[in-house]
Formats: sequence, structure tokens, C-alpha cells
Amino acid sequence: MTTARTATPSTARAINDRLALDLLLESGPLTATELRGLTGLSRPTVADLLERLQRAGLVAVVGESGEQRRGPNARLYALVADRAFLAGVDVRTTGVDLVVADLTGRTRAAATVAGADERLAERTLDALARAAREAGADRLHTVAVGAPGLFDPATGEHRNSGALSRHQTELLTALRADPRTEVTVDNEVNLAGIAEHRLGAARDRDTFVLIWLSHGVGASVVLDGRLRRGAAGGTGEIGYLPVYGSGLPSGDGGCDSGGFHTLVSSAADRGLARAHAVPVPEPAGPRTSAPLGEDVVRHAAAAGGPAADAFLDEYARRIALGAASVCAVLDPGCVVLGGEIGRAGGDRLASRVEREIARLVPLRTEVRAGTAGGGAVLGGAVLTAGDAVRRDLFGGA
Repeated sequence: MTTARTATPSTARAINDRLALDLLLESGPLTATELRGLTGLSRPTVADLLERLQRAGLVAVVGESGEQRRGPNARLYALVADRAFLAGVDVRTTGVDLVVADLTGRTRAAATVAGADERLAERTLDALARAAREAGADRLHTVAVGAPGLFDPATGEHRNSGALSRHQTELLTALRADPRTEVTVDNEVNLAGIAEHRLGAARDRDTFVLIWLSHGVGASVVLDGRLRRGAAGGTGEIGYLPVYGSGLPSGDGGCDSGGFHTLVSSAADRGLARAHAVPVPEPAGPRTSAPLGEDVVRHAAAAGGPAADAFLDEYARRIALGAASVCAVLDPGCVVLGGEIGRAGGDRLASRVEREIARLVPLRTEVRAGTAGGGAVLGGAVLTAGDAVRRDLFGGA
């Protein structure tokens, strides 16, 4: 027989504090009267928690409301944004992007470290330190990093060394070396999925799959509001999917020899464009390997015409081969096309993929173009770091 437990006064206070802090985070400055209305708590309880949160340095009076009657209830309370600072880091083959944000998630400084040479770790740590100083941070509470590859969900350790260069691995080690800062590392596509779920195309969905189309191919799986990583951190490694016409991937040698990756990656886009006589535009700026698949798809989606339409039709069929396999197993109801190529194709590509999936599986699946933008990985990293900071400072799950 299970006996129901009554919440202790300290537990009740912690729950009320977390509720008030979350409301101040989501809704901005609020008066005590507004907090009472939103929480349903009594006047003495709200007054007590506001005093407690001010003593903890989490909340401060930032002004007064527009009410005619002045008094304690007319004061505006807000989170102390400078109470803690956090950072998001996006590690890519071409370099590193990073931002430093405050407790509310507002960006306070940003930097880009170009290239991935033997000084990558040193240059990135220097850039992160400068950004922290610019933001006014004495230290960073939490840094969340997005990078290619598999990361053990329990330990955060990197599993497949081939996805990262030696210099990128050295960078991850260097970031983790500061004992004052909590560092979390996750697959880049997982972080992009978090951004699409909370800020982008899947904000109204608790279950969806983000298919990431870029130089590489991957997926982020969110089921019932939770990001799924799998036993080894490999949920979403759809580049290895054996699909018709692609050859077979190799568990040891990677998916360059076959699998879904070879059908839809950036290199595949360029070959498909040439086969359909679609002009391959020169990149807008200097790049190490040009032109990229995103340039081809963006040009085709914007140009129209028989050749461009035929290219998009064929590319959509290729994407649908892998997407249909995912839909047949998970039935997500919604697929978001992200990454540089997914965003470049926009609605013209998404609508074609939706039509092709409907021909392959009987499960109704909406396909949307990603809207989290080019900084989806970085945005997801900031969200992840912010969640960790607030769990520590606010308490609760």
C-alpha cells in the first residue's frame, strides 16, 4: 500500500519560487498583484517569496507599474539577468561560432573563430574569454557545445572519433578543463532540433523529426516533447540508412560508401544538378569547397523553370526515401527540413517531400521548412545551457 505524502513547507516554498521565477522569465517584469493572479497564491505567500528571491539575488525591483496607486504592489519585479552567464558553442569543420548570454537567454556577446587548425582550442578559448568579458561575466556558469558525432547520453563522451578532427577533439577537452564551468556536449543536430521545437517550425508539435540536410545528413527525434538520444546517443543517424539506389553504408568505414547520405548530402546535390542541367552558381563568399549544396538548391527553388523543377522533384524523391522509413517506424506526424539545404529549399522543397512521403507510406505526415535559421545549432546550445543554469539556480527538474 502506498501512502500519499504531504508536501513539507520547504518543498512548497521551492515549488512556489520556481513557479514565480519561470513566470518572470517568460513574461518579463511583473507586479506582485500580477504574480498573485498568475499563480493563484495568496498575498502573504507572494510577498514572502519575493523577499526570499531578492535575498538570493535572483529577483530585483526594476521600476513601478503604470497604476495610479503607488505602493508595494505597484513595484515591478524582474529576474536579475546578470546573476549568471552561459555560453553556446557550435563546432563545425569550417570553424566555431559562440555566444555568451545572461540568465534570461539574451545574447550579450558573440564571436566567430574561422578555420580548424592546430591552434583551434587556444583561439576558441581566447574568443570565449573575450566574449565573457564583453558581456560583463566574471565566469561562465554553463557552456553547451554542439558538434558532429555520437555522444554518450550518460557521460557526454565522444564515441566515433572519425566525426571530429584531432583539433576539434582537443577543443572539447580544453573547454571541459575549467572546474568552475559546467560543460555539456551534444550532437549538433539534436541541438538544432531543440531550437526548432522551442523557437522554430515545430513550436506547436510535441512529436516531430528534424531531418538535417547539409554537408552531412542526420536527424533529431522529439517524441512526446522529449528529445530522444538512444542507448549509444545514435538516434537520428539516418545517414546510414540503407535505401534503394544508394549502395550500402559501412559500420566501420562510415556512410560515404552508401546509404541515405550519398543520396541527399551536399555533394549529391551538385551531381544531381549537373544531371538536370541546372546551373551551379558560384558561392557568395570565399569557401574552402565551393559551390555548396545549399547554393544549388536555393538557386533552383528561386529560379523555377523545367530544369529546376525536375531537379527539385528528383531531390524530393530522394529525401522522401529516407524520411518515409523514419515515418513508417516513428509516425511523427511532422517532418522539418533543416540544415543549410533544408532551409534553402524552403516551402517549394518541403511540399514536394510531403507529396512523395504520402506516396510511400499511409501515415499522414506534414513536412515543413525549418525556420530556426542558420544559427539553429547555436540557438539550441543556448537553450540547453540556459535550462541547466536555471535548474541549478531555480531548483526543480
